[in-house]
Amino acid sequence: MKLTSALLLCSFLTGFIAQAQQTSIMGFTPAHAANEAEIEKEFKVIPSPEEEQKQHRLFTAEPHVAGSPRNNYLARYIAGEWRKQGLEDVVIRRYDVYGTNPKSASLEMIAPVKYQATLQEEPIAADADTKNPAISRSWLGFSISGEVTAPVVYAHSGNPEDYDLLRKNGISVKGKIVLVRYSNPYSYRGFKALTAQREGAAAILIYSDPQEDGFKKGPVVPDGPWGPEYHIQRGSITYDFMVPGDPLTPGWASVPGAKRIPVDQAVSLPKIMALPLSWHDAEPLLKNMDGPLAPPDWQGGLPIQYHMGGERVRVHMKVEMDNSIQPYYVVEGRIRGSERPDEWVVLGNHRDAWVFGGVDPSSGTASMMEMTRALGKLAKEGKRPRRTIVVCSWDGEEVGLTGSTEWGEQFADQLRKNAVAYINVDSSTSGPNFHGQAVASLAPMLVETSRSLEDPSGKNLYDAWKATMQKEKDQGNASTQFNNSGTESGTLADTRIGSGSDHTVFLNFIGMPVLGLEFDGDYGVYHSAYDDYFWMNHFGDPGYRYHTLMSQLWGVLALRLSNADLLPFDFATYADNVRQFVNELAKANEKNMWGEPSSAVQSGVAQQPKLDLKPVLDAIDAFDAAGKDLDASVQRALTAGNADPKLDDTLNRGMMQVERNWLNPNGIPGRPWFKHILYGARFTYAHLELPGLTEAVEKQDWTTAKQQADILQHALEKNTQLLQDLNRQLH
Repeated sequence: MKLTSALLLCSFLTGFIAQAQQTSIMGFTPAHAANEAEIEKEFKVIPSPEEEQKQHRLFTAEPHVAGSPRNNYLARYIAGEWRKQGLEDVVIRRYDVYGTNPKSASLEMIAPVKYQATLQEEPIAADADTKNPAISRSWLGFSISGEVTAPVVYAHSGNPEDYDLLRKNGISVKGKIVLVRYSNPYSYRGFKALTAQREGAAAILIYSDPQEDGFKKGPVVPDGPWGPEYHIQRGSITYDFMVPGDPLTPGWASVPGAKRIPVDQAVSLPKIMALPLSWHDAEPLLKNMDGPLAPPDWQGGLPIQYHMGGERVRVHMKVEMDNSIQPYYVVEGRIRGSERPDEWVVLGNHRDAWVFGGVDPSSGTASMMEMTRALGKLAKEGKRPRRTIVVCSWDGEEVGLTGSTEWGEQFADQLRKNAVAYINVDSSTSGPNFHGQAVASLAPMLVETSRSLEDPSGKNLYDAWKATMQKEKDQGNASTQFNNSGTESGTLADTRIGSGSDHTVFLNFIGMPVLGLEFDGDYGVYHSAYDDYFWMNHFGDPGYRYHTLMSQLWGVLALRLSNADLLPFDFATYADNVRQFVNELAKANEKNMWGEPSSAVQSGVAQQPKLDLKPVLDAIDAFDAAGKDLDASVQRALTAGNADPKLDDTLNRGMMQVERNWLNPNGIPGRPWFKHILYGARFTYAHLELPGLTEAVEKQDWTTAKQQADILQHALEKNTQLLQDLNRQLH
């Protein structure tokens, strides 16, 4: 009897907890939360690992670089599938952009010994796809065409400080060819190219050192996930940290017939030759170099001593490119909202890949197709979202974030008026470790949603995510910080959002809140021919369980944003995050901002900083108070469950406006396309908080810093007033 009673009690408590969870979802009244939970339950059982695998096989069957016939075929395939699945208003949009393709390339060491670089990847016997004759040889997007014979200098990772060290050792790179590594530390290859260009180098070679992604990390393909001897990391070197998208239509869409600027005026186009190398082709150059011994942190994974070079090794390099106007295609489909069709939740994944794109991006594309199948099935059954869901397959992301940028620029006005948020999935999975990014106002919603999904490990996704972050913290390489936003709900989501994927236009140009989702793991074949179906089935996600989980997570987030009574933004969390950004900026630049102690201080007179951030911090405090008041009022209104459609519309439109108010129409000084006051990216793609203010402070340009601080303060005050006005309408 006691056991039976205990079991009954346990069953009752489990049911009670489940019911409590069903009636408590951010942004929903209790009744609508219960209905949402039922919709999500139906949605989550539709995506299947078997269907994920079928889609993944189709998308990885052939190389499909941007602009290629295969990639264009896949655009038509997606459009056709979406129509079958039940999506509406499916259209393929054409953009005529300045694209890039290789013609030929060669690299030969002519001294001190002869060596002809292979510039191609050797097939793997166990992986039939690697024998495909359509696999491209070595190339980097937007390299210029040219030919040069010159000495080679080893410049480590190719960052500015590396050239400073070369200079200290009496080595100039002017007119020479620089050989640099992809990582250690990481920086975007386009920044490496720009730095080499600024240093006067004739060309740049970028190779994959086994210390970063090869045998020093563990077993290589076909025995493990790391890069084999011949793997080549292709990629673009466009300077899209200056202006993303079509280089010839900066700030407007490259629709057919659009005006274009001359090529020589395009600030995002490189003016340097470039090639990527496998370590197989880099090793003969490195082991024959003269010059000073490279310092310990420049040494790599090859069994040689790395020297800086400069004279002894000479190579002949020739690159021929086809950089010209070509059509790219964005596929767009919708599930029209039943109640608020003019409010949009936008979802996107890019389609183009450097070769097969096993991880990047075809894993994400497979997850997208299963997500849309599930959403379409619900819609066919009459279970439509309240708001419209817009789904896009982007083209040319790898070239310069192209398709999403052109689409965003074309529909910027409509998006600023109608868009709730953008959810980006680039690579769906290369392993089991979840990482989620969000603007701070959506971080709590992302964390809450993770509690409602089951991870293949047997934990719920929240617990698996938490375990991943704790492990990374213990190892000292966490990509985010605990207590990132100062609240428990923000401790897991990464609120430091850089560039490098399709969210860029929506956040930095349009002013939409964004989320980014990815499962990752050991992955050493990035942008190579070995990133394919074989790799995914043996190392990345055998069984396609994480692909399926991504479809579920992506779709549930879309449904919650689409169906919420009041949009689930947490503005107090946003205030905490902005405060942290300002405090970190002040701490990192304390010495420059205050200077050396003056005689005035010694005489008892208070010293004044070169930049006074107190008005900004006061404005944050006011925004924080207004955010807490509104968050509390919204929660009370939802709990009461008394819906007022007209008031809800006013509140939702007002909350959507908050993110738009973070835009500075004039943009970041020197980079006017990037308009967000809070979020930006360094030239390396790394996150850059308070970009206009931070760059001015780091340059010790106090006049500009004061202007940028004033812009931030005024935006905070504007949003404080907006939140206060919304709060008053709830009383």
